[in-house]
Formats: sequence, C-alpha cells, structure tokens
Amino acid sequence: MFSYIYLASQSPRRQELLKQIGVSFEMLVAQIGEDTETIEIPLLNEKAREYVERVTLVKSALAFERWRKSNKAWAPILCADTTVSLPQHPKGEILGKPADAADATRILDMLSGQTHEVLTAVALTINPEEKPLCLVQVSQVEFSRLTGEQIAGYIASGEPFGKAGAYGIQGRGGAFIPSIKGSYSGIMGLPIFEVSQLLDFAKVART
Repeated sequence: MFSYIYLASQSPRRQELLKQIGVSFEMLVAQIGEDTETIEIPLLNEKAREYVERVTLVKSALAFERWRKSNKAWAPILCADTTVSLPQHPKGEILGKPADAADATRILDMLSGQTHEVLTAVALTINPEEKPLCLVQVSQVEFSRLTGEQIAGYIASGEPFGKAGAYGIQGRGGAFIPSIKGSYSGIMGLPIFEVSQLLDFAKVART
C-alpha cells in the first residue's frame, strides 16, 4: 500500500483535484534544462488523441528519470496533459496554450459558437520495472457565441494564458459554457474518476 504518489505537474488545478479526493503527493517537477516546450509541439498530421497521449508518456518518462536520479523512495508517478480540439475545423485539430494575446484571440474566435473536445491523458507508473498505465478521457464542451468585446475582456483578465484552448472552465471562462458532456474535472486537467480507478489499482491510500 502506497501512502503517497509523485505528481509530475506544476498545475495548481491538478494539485487541487488530488487534494479533493484525499491523495497525498509530492511534487516531481521539471528540472532546469528540460525542454518541455519542444515536447508539446505537435507532429506533422498528428491527431489530438495521439498528441496528448504521446506528450503525457514523454513527460512521464522524464519524470521517471528525475526520480531515478533523486535517491528518493519509490512511489507511483502520476503525469497528465490536456489539449483542446476542434476536429471539424481545418486548423483546429490541436489547440494548445496561446503564445500571446493575438493567438488567444484566434483560438477563442474558432471556439466561439462551437462544440469542441477536451482530451486529457493520464499516465501512472506503478512500479519502476513496468511501463506506465495510460488512458485518455474525452469530453465535449459547448461554447456560446462570443463577441469581440467579450473575447478582448477575457484576454485582458490574463486567464487564457497557460491553458490549452485559451480558457479555464473553473474560472471566468465557465461563463461562456452552456453545457458539457463528459468530465468536468477532466476539462480542468485531471479526470478524478479515472485517476481514482488507477490509484485503487495501484493501492494508493487516501486520507
């Protein structure tokens, strides 16, 4: 029985969701010199599901190497990544984090009045001798039609930056969403039902 896990993510939302389900964790974050930005560049013709699974497994492998060099006691390593996809749009297969305000405007214009997908991949390495278990949770999110003024005001709030799809459902962006089909926590970045199933399989204790 494991009393805690390592979380290979600096996302405050993922930390909050793990605390919500009573999981104790220690951070296992990227070290100076690790090129995480290059990992997140989509490959040519890569589909959103393939992309988010690939990125998560690469990040998981990097996290495992951090643990291996750390001399820390073993505990399962949890890694996750989220992307947004508008498959019916020719430039919307993978909508990552906006580079700047103009990019955020472009993404939000595309999502306006559309239903898009949010895909979150989760990888859990239960022991050092085995490959991680990996799953992808997919939700559908309906966006209301946004005016230019709404988009500009939202971007001015700063919330779109650092978030796939240029919005956060748990913040001001939630006001643009009339309905979802799937996992609210998955859209936030960590589907707690699926994560709970993995942790139960790994026999991780809860508080």
